[in-house]
Amino acid sequence: MTTTGTDLLATHRERLDDALKAIHGRGYFSAFPESPSPRVYGETAAADGKTAFEAHLGTTYAVETPGSRGTVVTEQSPYGITMDVSYPRTVEDGLDDLLAAAQQGLADWRRAGIDARTGVTLEILDRLHKRVFELANAVQHTSGQAFVMAFQAGGAHALDRALEAVAYAYEEMNRYPAEAVWEKPAKGDPIRMEKTFTVTGRGVALVIGCNTFPTWNSWPGLFASLVTGNAVVVKPHPLAVLPLAITVDVCREVLAEAGFDPNLVTLAVERAGDGLAKPLATRPEVKLIDFTGGTEFGEWLEQNATQATVFTEKAGVNAVIIDSTDAFKALTGNLAFTLSLYSGQMCTTTQNLFVPAGGIETDEGHKSFEEVGAGIATAMSKLLGDDARAVEILGGIVNQAVISRLELAPEYGDVVLESRAIQHPAFPDAVVRTPLLVAIEAKDAEVYGRECFGPVSFLVKTADTNESIELFRTTVTEGGAMTAGIYSTDAKVLDEAREAALDAGVALSENLTGQVFVNQSAAFSDFHGTGANPAANATYTDGAYVASRFRVIQSRRHV
Repeated sequence: MTTTGTDLLATHRERLDDALKAIHGRGYFSAFPESPSPRVYGETAAADGKTAFEAHLGTTYAVETPGSRGTVVTEQSPYGITMDVSYPRTVEDGLDDLLAAAQQGLADWRRAGIDARTGVTLEILDRLHKRVFELANAVQHTSGQAFVMAFQAGGAHALDRALEAVAYAYEEMNRYPAEAVWEKPAKGDPIRMEKTFTVTGRGVALVIGCNTFPTWNSWPGLFASLVTGNAVVVKPHPLAVLPLAITVDVCREVLAEAGFDPNLVTLAVERAGDGLAKPLATRPEVKLIDFTGGTEFGEWLEQNATQATVFTEKAGVNAVIIDSTDAFKALTGNLAFTLSLYSGQMCTTTQNLFVPAGGIETDEGHKSFEEVGAGIATAMSKLLGDDARAVEILGGIVNQAVISRLELAPEYGDVVLESRAIQHPAFPDAVVRTPLLVAIEAKDAEVYGRECFGPVSFLVKTADTNESIELFRTTVTEGGAMTAGIYSTDAKVLDEAREAALDAGVALSENLTGQVFVNQSAAFSDFHGTGANPAANATYTDGAYVASRFRVIQSRRHV
């Protein structure tokens, strides 16, 4: 007996209701436990997940892709293990078949209605959660994240972000009634019309995945588009295919079981250098695009994929202003972790630290500019002093481009903290580097005014805090940013920083000295990105993120 989408919604109703409450309350909520502890997931869950991941290695992934031509192997683990997973290869001359297949099930998917589509997507999330350890290993060995981070960011937190997108979409789709009677007073009998309002997807959605966060950055758009009635083509980054192949596999499995065309979700894997994204993104059938990656291609999509609504998360120059503090040791410790986590390979990692040339006031007395830099460097060295502990914070370097930027960066100024190579105790071929901290002058805006993605941060010497705030405002307005921070004991300075953040359109964290870091983003509470500066044109997630993924089409008749 086929389980219907509405049955699935009943099964997962409590989870959806909790998510709906959370997006309004903005307090802490997580539907999926973030700890990989055996006490949470069971004694064998970790080993079973690793075994499931290893079973993929050296095989051809059995996922059907309409229009594919042969197979392709594209991934190389930053940890040095041989993956050798083959996938159906999508090429430009196969796009007609791929997109035709994607559209075949759209009418049935629309007719299913809001509740059924929501039930199916919630069931997909539940099954992905059952495979969370397998996914964590896949994310680890394609992105270079350390395992615990891969489990959290690539598994539990990514599921939360996807659920958040479904909750927003469910609310937006239900904003208007499905039926209404319109009655206008007139001489004699009133004029009466019966009207039907149907939520209709836009068509085919394209998700273009990234190397560093293949699930966290892809799932919100994927599930927002799917639940609103669209078919979704998932095009992974060539170096991070497996996490999204598993995702597509689960989507297709649930769709088929619920009586829908599995080609509503398809996988399009290309060989590095094929350039498939451009012809795919500009196809007339593609009406929605979600992209995470570099500014150049993000802007190309915005300017050239004019037939589609494009959601982009691009690059930025995240900044922290250091004015004063009553907890210098905690400040340096917080920043040390911020700059070290995943070797700075996050869109939220701080790049620019603006510090007055005359130094700052602290609970330990006055600290010169050099002492502020030394304090941060000391905290980083202490945090990463033990190699076995350090690799669980740093993870692996995701690709050679990051190494190239890291090797060039010392030429920009005075090195406050050198980067060093670390031997990973479990993966001898892993490429691991500690962060580099370089002091530069405020006049060197051509350096710190553009993104230097990876384990590189700049200690920018400014005339005073006023200049720090102005440089922050200018660099974020022009170059964009996903995060910003301020350390100050002066209420007036905090107010000025808040105004500058509002002017520049970036989220601000104030005086973080505890176990919350500027580069962390909590689903259901924090808006990831604002869409108000060049780093991103949308946010994860709000009503605007989902509302343009569908249209309400009416029919009307006399009563």
